[in-house]
Amino acid sequence: MKKIIIISILLIPLLFGCKKDPVPADEYTSEERARDDFYDLMKYVYLWYNTMPTVKVSDYDGPAELLEALRYKPKDPWSFVTDYESFMASMQGSFVGHGISMSLDGANNVRVVSLYEGSDLWPQGVRRGWIVREVNDTPLAPIFISGNNTAYNNLMGQPIAGITNKFLFQKPDGTTVTYSSTKASFTINSVTASKVLDLASGKTGYLAFETFIDPSEQELNDAFAMFKASNVTDLIIDLRYNSGGYMDIAQQLASLVLTWDDTTKICYKLTYNDLVGPEWNESYKFVRTVSPLGLDRVVFITTRSSASASEVVINSLLPYVDVTIVGDTTHGKPAGMNLWGFPFPSDIDPEPDYEYIFAPITFEYLNAMDGGRFYEGLAPDVRAADDITHDFGDPEEASLKAAIGVLEGTKSAPAMPIRRNRVWSEGSQLPTELFLGPPQAFRK
Repeated sequence: MKKIIIISILLIPLLFGCKKDPVPADEYTSEERARDDFYDLMKYVYLWYNTMPTVKVSDYDGPAELLEALRYKPKDPWSFVTDYESFMASMQGSFVGHGISMSLDGANNVRVVSLYEGSDLWPQGVRRGWIVREVNDTPLAPIFISGNNTAYNNLMGQPIAGITNKFLFQKPDGTTVTYSSTKASFTINSVTASKVLDLASGKTGYLAFETFIDPSEQELNDAFAMFKASNVTDLIIDLRYNSGGYMDIAQQLASLVLTWDDTTKICYKLTYNDLVGPEWNESYKFVRTVSPLGLDRVVFITTRSSASASEVVINSLLPYVDVTIVGDTTHGKPAGMNLWGFPFPSDIDPEPDYEYIFAPITFEYLNAMDGGRFYEGLAPDVRAADDITHDFGDPEEASLKAAIGVLEGTKSAPAMPIRRNRVWSEGSQLPTELFLGPPQAFRK
């Protein structure tokens, strides 16, 4: 699959009125230059550009501060400005830490929610559902119950390679074990589980997918090749913690559900503001994939953390296959952003050393039937708990059990209210938005 260019460049016509007086170079900091150029960008490409208040740009120290003044708060909590190097590392799957995330269960036990295969705890056998009693001889449950972020961060330490922590785990059989884990830098796996379930309704593929990043393309191809070789007739896609990433990976995943010749059908449409929309509005079709399944129904498992690119996949398939959502309402982010590296390229410096990523919301996405704009989220057809007491792919896990019930015709409403788990991880090292980078240029 051809990767879409991440650093887009946009050619802006002179729409901004009077020419600014030049500022002497020795009085113009890089932060001020970034701020001013970000303002020029926002006035032209921001989806809600016509809602931006009149501001005195020089009152703000840099682009991040200016963004907060310009943001359309009723609909946009997502636009951001960030460091270029760290952002690029995250999108390539680079991670520093133990690779573990945790949450409280209904009995106030802290349990492993997920664990990356690159973690040194993975070969020890640690898996989702294990209870974490202590870290460095400190009980975890009181910290989680109180919601004390500072205590948690102090206990776990900075996301720096070489820091070692001691974990006391309780295994599913009730025995306890102590493992020391050293934080390290590694590439995460975005497919956290893939297996074939032998159900009464037939062979069913189960895919737990956490994020849409560069390594995802091959991981998805490998998982679906296994599904195709196993002759699966149904598919369950678990997106419960998947908060976003690249648009073209969402396009790939949606395409893998269909047949190889569905590339004439519209996958999604992008709609921009009325300034750039006449040139940028575009429909994207499904793409040819290596191991398409050609299915006519699919079940998704979601939570409030299922956002952005995850919602693209669900929304794109709605016009074509029987889609059922199990779990909780999705996050509700039917919009996304193009990405710009700053400093912007110029004729004098066509390949600058980028310092920032500018990522304002620039488009909304619709499916082939113009469905979208679900800012309140996509509601589940069957509500089910995020059951962290069981591993991914365990048929007894509450959400997967409900998804199986849909396929086998035994679905029923849960007896207990749905619990929304707060997941504690090691910093924000995964994408939480929806990114697109068309080959267009922004030049000053």
